[in-house]
Amino acid sequence: MRNPFDLDENSVDGDSEPPTDLEFEVDVRPHQTDDGERAILQDEEHHPSDLKERFIGTIDQGTTSTRFIIFDCTGVPIAKYQTEFRQIHEHPGWHEQDPYELVESVYICIEEAMKSFLALGHSRSDIEAIGITSQRETALVWDWETGEPLHNAITWTDTRTVNLVRELKEKPGAEDLVNICGLPLSTYPSSVTLRWMLDNLPDVRSAYDDGRAAFGTVDSWLIYNLNGGPQNKRLVTDVTNASRTMFMNLETLQYDDRLLNFFDIDRTKIRLPEILPSADREGFGEIYEGPLEGTPITSCLGDQAAALVGHCAFTPGSAKNTYGTGCFLLYNVGEKPVISKHGLLGTVGFQLGRDRKPVYALEGSVAVAGSGVSFLMNNMGFFRDSRKVSDLAATVPDSGGCVFVTAFSGLFAPYWIDDAQGTIWGITHHTQRGHIARATMEAACFQTKAILDAMEMDSGKKLTELAVDGGMSNSDICMQTQADIIQIPVERPAMHETTALGAAIAAAFAIGVWKDFSDLKHMNRANRATFEPNITPKESTHMYKRWSKAVEMSRGWMRDQAGLDDDVE
Repeated sequence: MRNPFDLDENSVDGDSEPPTDLEFEVDVRPHQTDDGERAILQDEEHHPSDLKERFIGTIDQGTTSTRFIIFDCTGVPIAKYQTEFRQIHEHPGWHEQDPYELVESVYICIEEAMKSFLALGHSRSDIEAIGITSQRETALVWDWETGEPLHNAITWTDTRTVNLVRELKEKPGAEDLVNICGLPLSTYPSSVTLRWMLDNLPDVRSAYDDGRAAFGTVDSWLIYNLNGGPQNKRLVTDVTNASRTMFMNLETLQYDDRLLNFFDIDRTKIRLPEILPSADREGFGEIYEGPLEGTPITSCLGDQAAALVGHCAFTPGSAKNTYGTGCFLLYNVGEKPVISKHGLLGTVGFQLGRDRKPVYALEGSVAVAGSGVSFLMNNMGFFRDSRKVSDLAATVPDSGGCVFVTAFSGLFAPYWIDDAQGTIWGITHHTQRGHIARATMEAACFQTKAILDAMEMDSGKKLTELAVDGGMSNSDICMQTQADIIQIPVERPAMHETTALGAAIAAAFAIGVWKDFSDLKHMNRANRATFEPNITPKESTHMYKRWSKAVEMSRGWMRDQAGLDDDVE
């Protein structure tokens, strides 16, 4: 797959439709390894030749697109295919997806990637296992008997529940939830979405009352369908996805009645997925039909947890930041959960087997990263290619005093300001498009700094470097800006498919390819790019103070628009 910031020589600023997100680079050709992947492939000392002949397939189902990638067991992508699916926005703040399209996109990607794989001389039986990684909090409810979805999937970026969240925060016991599940009340977790569906969608309510409703996040929906749907009725999830529902106890890794009762969920009326480790040889079943019929599914992780594994961040104190549709920074805190006191999320990082302890993480979530660049392209007419937005940002030395608070869905960690809206401050006659482009990228970098500061306060340790991946990380100017703002080195691997690689690593663990984390110490280490800070700490501090002031000024705009401010007539 070509770099999302690489300019296609045939790309023009004409009438062709722009990509809807930085992830939307659809590769329909047999894959050729790039220089970074070739360097990994040639590292005979660390990757014995037999690992090159063992293959794992990964389904990577993101917020805006799906891909299927076949890795050899040295971590090199051999074949891959990516496709988009529709985003449904019927009302402001609403974001839905067609459940059938999610499944269909997976089958399309498997079929097309397999064509490339077979064309390279391999056979179907060479693929030993399948791993799955997916968007996390996106919620679905379907009929357990027929397998039919009862509504569209409601995504993690959807903000229709903002008023419900406000009501839930007033309920007795609301302040205790975070100590059980690690998550604060917000529009983010799928528990709140399920509560809204039960209260507002008659079909969902009827199925719930009749005991026919099955609930799950995208991973559960995909695994259910890939296993044959109502024929086999496999309803499972893993600890990383379950930890994003607000239904799972971080300590026990099981559903907690205190949490279910808070949201008025009766577990006798709704089927909840069985919670499994992220790597499991039997629990996730096998592909029911298609080119990979009979191939076992042996791993399942939420996308950000998969990226943590893909960076081989197995030791406490290691961290990664993924710049996709949103921006997600995970920090490994070891084998005991840490409940944040500074606005972060406590979550499960991974559990690579039933005989292994779970590894926990602190997480900071930024709602808008690459989707901010997509906003410039799709809504504001800033070119038709994400590379050009990056080049545009490079035409100016700084943001020209502009600060863009990209609060399209409120602000997530560590702020948790539900009623903020997107605002641009500092516009003058001097302002050019380059300044806006630069301010858009800086927004993700500033929020990353806020998260790192909170992590330092929670953990008592200062990060010494930050590993990065995701579409926007391919922009050198963005990553240099990130290093300048956080004042520590930023490391970017040469092979960019880190999330999918994490699911492949977990799947390989389940079938015994790897025995210990130390076996992976050289995985995806070749040809990394390092960005060192180029400005002084004083300059960085000044930039961050202006950002913090802009954040405070963005508060309340959504509340005011909705007529909820008592001071507004």
